Amino acid sequence: MDGDGSIQVNQWRRKNLQYRLVIELKFDIKNLEMLNLIKEDIGGNVVLVKNEKILWIVNKKITIINIIKIFEKYPPLTYRLNIQLEFMKNCLINNDINLYFDRRIKKYLNRDLFYQNIDVSYFNEWLSGFIEAEGCFCLRQNKNNSFIIAQKNEKELMEYIKKHFEIQSKVRCVKDNIWIIETYRKSTFLNIIKHCNEYPLLGQKYLSFSKFKKEIM
Repeated sequence: MDGDGSIQVNQWRRKNLQYRLVIELKFDIKNLEMLNLIKEDIGGNVVLVKNEKILWIVNKKITIINIIKIFEKYPPLTYRLNIQLEFMKNCLINNDINLYFDRRIKKYLNRDLFYQNIDVSYFNEWLSGFIEAEGCFCLRQNKNNSFIIAQKNEKELMEYIKKHFEIQSKVRCVKDNIWIIETYRKSTFLNIIKHCNEYPLLGQKYLSFSKFKKEIM
C-alpha cells in the first residue's frame, strides 16, 4: 500500500461519503497472482483494466473497517499513506460532508503532525512489499548494474532503507522532491539479495530480481 496503493475518501453528489482502498499495478501474471493472494486473505476484488492495468479494490465499508484494524497493528511507514489513513478514519467517525470538503484540501498540509516511527517488528516484510512497488533491479550490457529505490517526500524513510542495506551512496533529491537511492556495489547487492531470499517478492518484481540475482551471483 505504501508504494502503489491509496486510501481514498470520495463523495457522491455532495451527499454521501464513499470509501475505497486501491492497489494499481501493471498487468502481469505474477502481479495478478499476488493481488489474488491479498483478495483471498483480506477481501476486496481484483479487476483487469484493458489488459494494461490490474487493480485490487475494496469498496465495502465493513471490509475497509476490518483492514483499518490491520493498519492499526502494522501502521504504514510513508507520510502519504498515514495522512490518507487518518483522513479516512476521521471521515468514518464524523460522516460529515461539509467537514470532508473542509479537511480534504488541507490534509497534506499537516504532514509535520505525523511522527514517522519505524517499527522493526514488521519492517522486513514491509520492505519487500515496498521494493515490489518502488524498487528497480537494473541489468546493463556494460555490467554496470544497479539497484534503485525512490519515493516522493520520504527522505527519512529512504535514509532508513539506506542504513538497513548498508548502502554507501547518499540519498539524493531529484525533481519534485523525489528522494532516490542508487547503488552499484556488489557488497550491497548481496545484502539486498539476502533480504529478498528471506522475505520473498511475490509479484512481477520477483522475475527481475531473479535475473538480477543470477547475474550477480
